[in-house]
This record gives sequence, structure tokens and C-alpha cells, in this order.
Amino acid sequence: MGKKLIDTSWDFKNEDTKGYTHCFHSYPAMMIPQVASRLIEKYSKKSKLLFDPYCGTGTSLVEANLRNINAIGTDLNPLARLITKAKTTPPNIKTLDLYLKDFNDTIFGYRFGIKSNISAEVPDFQNINYWFSKDVQLQLAIIKEYIEKIDDLLTRNFFKVAFSETVRKSSWTVNSEFKLLRMSSRQIEGFNPDVFGIIEFKLSQNRNGLVSYLKAKNNSKAVTEVYSFNTVENIPEEVLPEASVDLVVTSPPYGDSRTTVAYGQFSRLANQWLNFENASNVDNELMGGKRAQNIHHFDIDILDETIERIGNKDEKRSKDVIAFFKDYEFSIKNISKVIKRKGHVCYVVGNRRVKSVTIPTAEITREFFEKYGFRHKETIMRNIPNKRMPLENSPSNIIVSYESNLCKKSKHFFLK
Repeated sequence: MGKKLIDTSWDFKNEDTKGYTHCFHSYPAMMIPQVASRLIEKYSKKSKLLFDPYCGTGTSLVEANLRNINAIGTDLNPLARLITKAKTTPPNIKTLDLYLKDFNDTIFGYRFGIKSNISAEVPDFQNINYWFSKDVQLQLAIIKEYIEKIDDLLTRNFFKVAFSETVRKSSWTVNSEFKLLRMSSRQIEGFNPDVFGIIEFKLSQNRNGLVSYLKAKNNSKAVTEVYSFNTVENIPEEVLPEASVDLVVTSPPYGDSRTTVAYGQFSRLANQWLNFENASNVDNELMGGKRAQNIHHFDIDILDETIERIGNKDEKRSKDVIAFFKDYEFSIKNISKVIKRKGHVCYVVGNRRVKSVTIPTAEITREFFEKYGFRHKETIMRNIPNKRMPLENSPSNIIVSYESNLCKKSKHFFLK
């Protein structure tokens, strides 16, 4: 077994986590770019391809591209894929600036009455009136109508990302929460968002981030591809053949989205406004989204004992945990097949608590990877400065690494 230590240099206190295109969009439980950057610097060596099997908004993919490493990511949330594409596949700046000027001129006309008889088709989705005032609905519809007429795909994606943030910030959701919670009646009475101002600011901020990203990328020719395949089920051979990946840097979910970080709830309103299919069903599609019907034994003592302790307190909750770790193991099994000999894998994970029982995700992850031929190399614990996470999860902060006994692969796991 490898070493285990505390290393505060991984805390990255007071660091700017929103540099480059990382400023594009907020997202639950994001891996900060400094962590991804350091892991890539430490383990990439002559890597040509990085894979992120739970890519979220593409933090590791951006950092790979900055180092001239090609990247492939997959995520089941359509909003996450949109953000990742926008962050890693930038539009031409001159083209973007033409659209930004035209958009700002258009909004100016609405603001000062130059354009009268404002109208746009407001989408019809469930509970739209519960989350948005009529005035906000109209203004969002005007913005959406403009975006849909943008001919250039990359520019349209850039605008859509800013629009998504605008949707959330102009809704009656409590923005300090990742789950969908509605403001109180008193809060709603005093809430009058400047919808046009929100998106104008976001577009300007994201343009600045994009310019800095392009400068930092310099002569890098690295490209990113983003997919929607589920690693629990399979990894398409035509995308990632066996033993094709040099490096994995990723941050998997802490548990099923319904009871931990609700990625689908966070994204739902934007997904609905952007006309993504199954916008309300994302959390059910992610790992552990469907509760296990029966008790399952993993033949891993630390995991089976943890499940038993939870089950003694609440059998239903133990089945939530079983469902997640069954999917998690299938995912790890599939991921292990695509790693090259002497390749590296870095997982940024967190322990959590269910019914006051700590689930040692780091140790469980180690057991799974060792089961599929990897040898543990290193575990490093770190703090998470200013991390917003549900209190119930109480995440630990650890880095773990492994090297294969069977085919000389090495594995590195980083616990949030």
C-alpha cells in the first residue's frame, strides 16, 4: 500500500479559481483548476490524451488543452456538456465581437424604447410561472430569440452559456443552494432582477476569460471532444479504444444526485429554457439514480460493513448507497480498460455521511481499482477553502494514488 499524508500545499487558499474560461459558469462541487493543473503537471509527462469520465463543466479538459494535451470528456447533463464545449472550443473573437456589439445595440433599443411593441414567444414548460415573473419570462424569451438566430455555432454556444447563468440569477430560486428552492414570498416581493444587465455583464466577463484562455493556450493545437455516453454502461470503442488513454483527471459524484449534490436540479431551469430533452430527469440518469431493490454484497469488507451499519438505521438509505456504489464499480471497471500501460488516473473524491455513518469513499475507491489491477501509490488529505457542500455530506479531503500490479498502470486518487 502507498503512503498517506496531509499536504496543505494542495489547499490553494486565496487562489483565483475563475481564471481563463473557468469563469464561464458556476456548477455544483467543481474541482478547482489549480488541483487539475497540478495533477496534470505531475502525472502527464508525455501524455497525448486525457480522459474525464465525469467531466462536468470541463475543468480538467481546459487545463489539458492549455498544455497541448488532447482531451475527451463525457457527462450525462446536457448543460454541463454545453458549458464544456464553450470553454474548450472558442469562437473566433472577431465574429464574437460583431455579435456582442449587435446584441448590446439591440438590448439598448429595448431599454430606451427605441424598439417598441416588445414581443417574443415564451416557452411553455411545467412550473415556469412558479419560478419566473411574467416580466422576466418576456425578457428571457427576447434574449433566447436573439441567440437562436446566431448563425455561428460556437458563438451561439458562448451566448447560451451566459444565458444559462442569467436564467438562474433572474429566477425565484435561492441561488446560494444547488437544489431547487424557491424564495420566500417576502424575498420575491423585493426581487426585481435586471435581466438584460445580468447577461450583458456575463457576456463581457466571459469574453475576458476567453481572451486570456486563448493567450495562455498560445500555440497549443490540442482539441477537446465532449460526449454523452454513460461509463457505467460502456465506453464506446470507436471513441476510446482499449489502452488508449494516458491520463485520467476527474472528480466523480459523492453519491447519488438525489441525496447529495443535485446536478440535475441545479441545471433544470436552464435545461428547460434551452429546450434540452429530459431536463427534469437528469438526476435519475446519473450514478445511483435508481434505488437498488435488494441488498447487495460487494465482497469488500469496508463497504459491506458500512452498508450494514446504515441499513441497521434505515434500509431505504442503505439501498441508495448500494445503488451508487454498484454503478460506481461498473464505471471504474470500464474506465480501467481504456488506460494505457503505465498510464495514470487521478480521482478527486470526497467521503460523505449517511445516517451519521461516514462512507469512506477513498478506501472504497482504492478497493475497486485494486480489484481491477491497480496498485495504490499515494493518499493526500487537503482542506477545501470556502467549499459549498450540503452539511449532511461532510466531505473529507484526500488524494489517493495507485499503480497496477497486473499491467503496470498507475492510479492517483485525490480526495476533495
